[in-house]
Amino acid sequence: MPININLDVVLAQKGMKSNELAEKVGITTANLSILKTGKAKAVRFSTLEAICEALECQPGDILEYRKQP
Repeated sequence: MPININLDVVLAQKGMKSNELAEKVGITTANLSILKTGKAKAVRFSTLEAICEALECQPGDILEYRKQP
């Protein structure tokens, strides 16, 4: 998939653990894990907004488009 999820990178930069983010955002750690590994088929804008608010970042910090050859 040409959309890469950089959530682990942003979490590390902010010094936050996945379970802490899941609690702040109001989603399960299992669903956050699915998002982090790129296995999610979709993400709600409300969830993306909550993640960005909790991590004080922009959606582009988390999601990246890479054209496949």
